[in-house]
Amino acid sequence: MAMITPNDAALQHGPRPLPLFLSMLWQQTENDPETRQFALQGLRRYQQVQRQPYTHPPPHFVAGERAAILHLSPDGPTRKAPVVLVASLVNPAHILDLGGGMSLGAYLAGRGHDVWLIDWGSPSPEDADMGLAGHVEKLLLPLIAQLDRPPIVLGYCLGGTLAIAAAQLCRARALAAIATPWDFSAYPDDSRGDIAALWAQHRGACEQLGMVPMEVMQSGFWNLDPARTIRKYAAYARFPEGSAAANAFVTVEDWANEGAPLTLQAGRDLFEKLYQANETASGHWRVGGEVISLDALHCPTLSAASPTDRIVPAGASPVLAEHLDLSLGHVGMIVSRRAPEMLWRPLSDWIARHEGGA
Repeated sequence: MAMITPNDAALQHGPRPLPLFLSMLWQQTENDPETRQFALQGLRRYQQVQRQPYTHPPPHFVAGERAAILHLSPDGPTRKAPVVLVASLVNPAHILDLGGGMSLGAYLAGRGHDVWLIDWGSPSPEDADMGLAGHVEKLLLPLIAQLDRPPIVLGYCLGGTLAIAAAQLCRARALAAIATPWDFSAYPDDSRGDIAALWAQHRGACEQLGMVPMEVMQSGFWNLDPARTIRKYAAYARFPEGSAAANAFVTVEDWANEGAPLTLQAGRDLFEKLYQANETASGHWRVGGEVISLDALHCPTLSAASPTDRIVPAGASPVLAEHLDLSLGHVGMIVSRRAPEMLWRPLSDWIARHEGGA
């Protein structure tokens, strides 16, 4: 099985795609030589810094030759409902289990919850026809079925969209959707236009490759706020060596620049069925023979969103029974210094109300 591991053995670390990053850096700093200088220093420092190898727990269950579910809590009997963390397909799943005190999964396990993490693995060419629905039907649901009781499903970003489908189909005990896109009509018109143009530009090459490289998605994320992308590298150049801020930057950037490609059909579904056709919110998205609908969720539900999220606007998140308003960025709500106070603890308290006996 192909497990996702960070880029600790690469000859050259990201950002990926590097030529696009350099072009963007030059454009954004054309009239700001100081920022250009510091951004280039930050880039050089980022590429040369020594990494610690990433370790993850062994898989407990495997779906096919690809996806796995990892147990983040100590093994042992428990009567609590398992908490299944579902990350996006676009970047590695370990965003929900980063080291350096930035692990939501470890925090939840430390508070006594029975935590499991879905690792989507890397698709093979034979997976080209597996769309978003197929990821739920063939990978996520079989892994959930190995657990001994109905789970609390907790999804992040596109993983939250998939988690909604899984929660409906597996009759989950509860569902939490964090920074989850659902109503794609809430994206600004210019953003939807840029996303459509991105797919139009790369679709032919993706069809020839039989997959959607992560660099296609990365370029779209960068275009949302290119100035910020450059500024953070300039800021990194000024961080003291070995500081918590410097180490956190490297950890998060390595994650952001890593990731398996999307299957071709998953890419088509994302760009055409979701961003363009808004099948999720319009009641046309079918998974496992059912139309997936928020009204079909007969369990406690929670959504968490932020008005400062540039990747998933707050208005695009699903309207569920309970809601957390966060003033954090898309990634910051999971791994920033304020995440434990603003998301982790309230989320743990919500889980505790719905997970059952000790």
